[in-house]
Amino acid sequence: MYGWRGRLGLIVPSSNTTMEMELHSAIPEGVSLHTARVPLRNVTEEELIKMNALAVESAKLLRDAGVELILYGCTSGSFIGGKDFEKELEAKIENEVNVPVVSTSTAVVEALKMLDAQSILVITPYTDEINEREKEFLEANDFEVLDIRGLGIEDNTKIGKLEPYEAYRLAKATFVDEADAIFISCTNLRTFEIIEPLEEDLGVPVVTSNQASLWLALREMDVMEKIPWLGRLFTQF
Repeated sequence: MYGWRGRLGLIVPSSNTTMEMELHSAIPEGVSLHTARVPLRNVTEEELIKMNALAVESAKLLRDAGVELILYGCTSGSFIGGKDFEKELEAKIENEVNVPVVSTSTAVVEALKMLDAQSILVITPYTDEINEREKEFLEANDFEVLDIRGLGIEDNTKIGKLEPYEAYRLAKATFVDEADAIFISCTNLRTFEIIEPLEEDLGVPVVTSNQASLWLALREMDVMEKIPWLGRLFTQF
């Protein structure tokens, strides 16, 4: 039986081409991943809000697969409404399907707190408008955002085509010694290959949307697997 150790349900935007692939590359033996999609083509505030309204229907389909946990795998979609929005979204889905739910934004906050990161640098593929919403969300959760830099991309399929080195180079160019950690945002941005090199080169922990999502989901499922190439988060906690 696939999923003898745990079955994880994943909801992703319809245009996301990265998160499933990254999670499949690292998910421990015995854990199965089952995916449903919600419509999104462009990372804009309007489309994100429309997408969130359809999350419950996708969650109901995942419930049919007997998943033990549902991961809402969209960073911007789970922070767009500000502080506590991600908790309200999780509760709404959970109440409808009676399956525990966590979101990427919750995972990111938990990961940064676990790493004792207070002052952070944020790297995104987003536009300035979405970056401002993310900055507000992080600051409302008591983080100091030293800098947030994006690539100005709305088309989510274009984000999925970016090479990992682009996030690496932007993170390195943005780095300052005052930073406790680097957060690379967006579940459609490929990052798994650069987490370990960035931590080695800059000497601080690196958190990415997909890494944090997988980390929290596995913890919630009581699968305590170390994955060294995914950075300090997966080796120390």
